[in-house]
Amino acid sequence: MTYQELLTYIYGLGRFGMKPGLARIKTLLKTLSNPQDCLKVIHVAGTNGKGSTAAFLSAILTAGGHKVGFFSSPHLIQFTERLRINGVAITESQVVSVAERVIAAAPGGTTFFELVTAMAYLYFAEQGVGAAIMEVGMGGRLDATNAASGILSIITPIAFDHCEYLGESIAKVAWEKAGIIKPGRPVVVSIQPSEALAVISDCSARLHSPLYCLNTDFSAAWQDSGLAYHGLNWKLSDLKPGIFGRYQAANAACALFAAEMLAGQGFAELDQRTARIGIETAFWPGRMEMLAGPPRILLDGAHNPSGAAALGEALSDIAYDRLILVAGIMENKDIQGILDSLLPLADQVIAVTPGIARAFPSAELASLCRAEGSSVHDGGSVASGLEIAMRMAQESDLILVCGSLYSVGEARAILFSKKFEPFRG
Repeated sequence: MTYQELLTYIYGLGRFGMKPGLARIKTLLKTLSNPQDCLKVIHVAGTNGKGSTAAFLSAILTAGGHKVGFFSSPHLIQFTERLRINGVAITESQVVSVAERVIAAAPGGTTFFELVTAMAYLYFAEQGVGAAIMEVGMGGRLDATNAASGILSIITPIAFDHCEYLGESIAKVAWEKAGIIKPGRPVVVSIQPSEALAVISDCSARLHSPLYCLNTDFSAAWQDSGLAYHGLNWKLSDLKPGIFGRYQAANAACALFAAEMLAGQGFAELDQRTARIGIETAFWPGRMEMLAGPPRILLDGAHNPSGAAALGEALSDIAYDRLILVAGIMENKDIQGILDSLLPLADQVIAVTPGIARAFPSAELASLCRAEGSSVHDGGSVASGLEIAMRMAQESDLILVCGSLYSVGEARAILFSKKFEPFRG
């Protein structure tokens, strides 16, 4: 198969939808000789901050001289972004080589995400990575990434997320996400709602897994000169995180403490010097990513109320005259909850429809914003909405593209003149 033929095939697996469960992925991995068993796997679950936390940790391990695999989803622009080693994406020819073998081994009904997860485990094992950071796709307990036995788990902030699959309460969502915790293995936990923390604590206790919580066992706080971190043995000050946003303090702190844990598990060359380098060189596109302009364009994939609230707070650290909001949201999200944090800050709203199934129509989004008293344009497509925003903005204004990683990915592809490969999952 060519790369494009392969993408057509694996994207077509989306017809199987989301089917939580580990039976198919375990059967597939067994046929592939269980490549995950060759890896030191670090699972990262949660609702917000998974990608940033994983990116910080990947950068720290890379700075320490380790070969680090990083699996994430969804991709922003191109499929190859999902599988990276030391920040470098898998090549198209490598995708074809790995995928053809995984497809040949896949049982009937294998989903897109299961196939890609198996690809990640096989690719990382064959490339001899020292650590495989696996961002959980949905939940944790029954997520395909959880077919591997990890050496450490990280749980970022939990909020309502995929409730049709994970449950209608924070406690139920937390129980699913706590499913990544492995017996006797350390668990690093960010700030959580009390109901979520209670569930995580109970699960950790039952499995005799050491639990380390932000603001109890380690901490990070902003000072005038930068971010200060206090951990188990490390104390760092004047940090300048490479991923922008004051809320990144929690994500950076979890990554730093995880690195401390790994240093105690035989990962040599992880120390305060390499930790600083990693935190300050970390990059995670589409998350508080500022393009210089003029006008400046800020890309952020916040796609739920808590993420939008954090984004709104982060905007207070950016100087601008007017905020022009280019918003495109998926129909299955809490649209009103997302808008509540952002509309009061926007001088102008341009509603767009990302070019992917289940996107909320721009005309309906514009109507919702107008009902809240906002000045709104129905921009139609992301390309058209971005063009309107660019015409409207003065040099001192800020254009914010947000509401969905799919909107941000499409906008980023346009701005960087790249081919956009839209796909959910």
